Amino acid sequence: MKAIVETGVKQLEIQELPMPVIEKDEVLMKVRANGLCTNDLRDYLGDMKYTYPRIGGHEFSGEVVEIGSEVNPEHFDVGDHVVKYIIPACGECHYCKTGRENLCIEVSKSTTFQNPDGISGFLGMSQYITVKSRDLYKYPKEVPFTHSAFTEPLACVVNSVERAQLMFGQDVVIIGGGVMGLFHVVLAKLSGTRVILSEPNAERRKLAEELGADLTFDPTKVDAVAFVKEQTEGRGAEVVFNTTSAPQIAKQAMDFTATGGQTFMFSSLHPNDPVPTDMGVVHSYEKLITGTVSPKIPTFYRSVQLIAKGIVDVTPLLAKTFDYTDAVDAFEYALRPDTLKTIITFD
Repeated sequence: MKAIVETGVKQLEIQELPMPVIEKDEVLMKVRANGLCTNDLRDYLGDMKYTYPRIGGHEFSGEVVEIGSEVNPEHFDVGDHVVKYIIPACGECHYCKTGRENLCIEVSKSTTFQNPDGISGFLGMSQYITVKSRDLYKYPKEVPFTHSAFTEPLACVVNSVERAQLMFGQDVVIIGGGVMGLFHVVLAKLSGTRVILSEPNAERRKLAEELGADLTFDPTKVDAVAFVKEQTEGRGAEVVFNTTSAPQIAKQAMDFTATGGQTFMFSSLHPNDPVPTDMGVVHSYEKLITGTVSPKIPTFYRSVQLIAKGIVDVTPLLAKTFDYTDAVDAFEYALRPDTLKTIITFD
């Protein structure tokens, strides 16, 4: 089979690798589409500390081409269109046992990230991959592979929004109008809130409004904190989702937040510089500052339902598709600051 293998910084090779062999409780999945995530781009630029050679790609969809002898054919069979829950959780640690498998302590030690004796990675940029049937989720065949490939990123946002426990009529500020910020817009509107988006790019602001944002503004053209407070009777927003990676914006997110409100740091900071925090304000005004990362199994499942049932239309967020043979072009295109989701397809 063919795979897109990272061999070094900005070095991609289409390599011929052995066809993976399934175990009894696995299926062989033919990958048909894989979305490029910010982390894939950081891998490409050498900004991560994972081992080479590496096969990235964790936003993938495809179809079942073979099932193991212990896979229940009433659940999965050859020809099914599927996606994979990609977190290699151990199922045994404290966090897995308490329903927070996205925080599994063993994940960072897995060969997904560090494999000095072989290939690291999620392997979604391969033509074929073996998957435990317990990690599979089925899609209706009429849903395009390029759409079901959005399952994992949307699932991250489902986890984020569910943790906020949004209430009808709340004011929600979302910082950043990329794919993840726009998914926050969509889900926050589905939750019955008034959504305000902070985003300097005019086209992204326009798209956010088409997706349901009630108000958008350019934070480089106004006093952003004052603007948010003007729109919220001087309080600030009850919930703020920061989907950007800049440390200075993290401080602004806390300033956007009302007394008694919640600030969610959805994106990892890059670089991960310290962010000054007024702990006196946190104490006196009961402000909650927390993070959110990756989907849990239930939020991944709900993401499948949202896309499969057409509750969330991912079409406006798909910027461009590339054949896997044009992988370098795909990565370079995805690095553009003004683009949305770039997807690599396999025949």
